[in-house]
Amino acid sequence: MTPPDALFRAAMNRLIARVGEGMADAAAGMAVAVQDAPERIRQEWDLFQEEVKAEAERLQQEAQPDAATAPDRTGSEDESLQQRIDRLRAQVADLSARMEEQS
Repeated sequence: MTPPDALFRAAMNRLIARVGEGMADAAAGMAVAVQDAPERIRQEWDLFQEEVKAEAERLQQEAQPDAATAPDRTGSEDESLQQRIDRLRAQVADLSARMEEQS
């Protein structure tokens, strides 16, 4: 084998070895990520539920002072807000039930 051929083959061998190592590292990293994914999804889901509940409570508290300061408001506006809060809570409960069924 001539020196340029040997140099070319050596370079190719090293490139293949490095790409192979990189692929193995990437596959290992992906395996860890896939393994941790269900727990991460559950954590994010729990956090989302807490945020929705906090927002619903905030909206409820925001609506209460308005009723005290504006006695001419109709009851239907308050009911509409309460209905929206109830609907959001129902959606969160439904999504939670679906997540539990899938796990």
